Amino acid sequence: MTDGDLTQTWVYLSASPLLGLTVTLLAYCLAHRIYLACNQNPLVNPVLTSVTLLIAFLMLSGIPYDDYFSGGQFVHFLLGPATVALAIPLYQQLDKLKRLWLPITVAISSGAFIGALSSILIAWLLGASEQTQLSLAPKSVTSPVAMGIAEKIGGIPSLTAVLVVLTGIIGAVVATRLFALLRIGDDSIKGIAMGVAAHGVGTAHAFTLSSQMGAFSGLAMGLTALATAVIVPWLVDWLGSLTLVAGLVS
Repeated sequence: MTDGDLTQTWVYLSASPLLGLTVTLLAYCLAHRIYLACNQNPLVNPVLTSVTLLIAFLMLSGIPYDDYFSGGQFVHFLLGPATVALAIPLYQQLDKLKRLWLPITVAISSGAFIGALSSILIAWLLGASEQTQLSLAPKSVTSPVAMGIAEKIGGIPSLTAVLVVLTGIIGAVVATRLFALLRIGDDSIKGIAMGVAAHGVGTAHAFTLSSQMGAFSGLAMGLTALATAVIVPWLVDWLGSLTLVAGLVS
């Protein structure tokens, strides 16, 4: 292919929604190759690497994010079908799921509560604004649900979306080492922890390690979103009441 052919291809792609789709797929393919070349080191998680590559590409090319997303949204659309498809490996673990329904319920409920409460309290201790605290509360659930919760409780949905992505990437990066440090070997336990703390990004990483781990992570991701949607608005009201009482007492 000559330089002229490459130039024509770039001109065509830069004016087409295909640019976002093409660049996204190429970035992830390259990131996955790097991940395999590094013996699946969690520090080079494909999601983290591909996001970094895409940011660098958009900054160097000067292409606005909205223009990129006009094509990248096709990948975004596939999140729905991919989430539904998680039911297949989960069904294969149905017998074990029936035996573990009580500890799973307790783990997901407590994980959603502690995750939201700790985020708010740490942000408060570090001097973050109230809106930032509320934006942090639903950070451990999938983006559409987290943004809806943030909007309802008075947070900033766009900030929540960024925090959700960062939470998922950090969870996927540190989880493997953390499980080894804590000597946790059961894939169902690791999957539940991954789904509660790192939602979709963590679930995708879990499937690269074990189908059982991925199945339980997908279950935890869905149930955590449901639990968080119920718990966080109540938690915010409760903390608001405590603050009001503390103010009156002082």
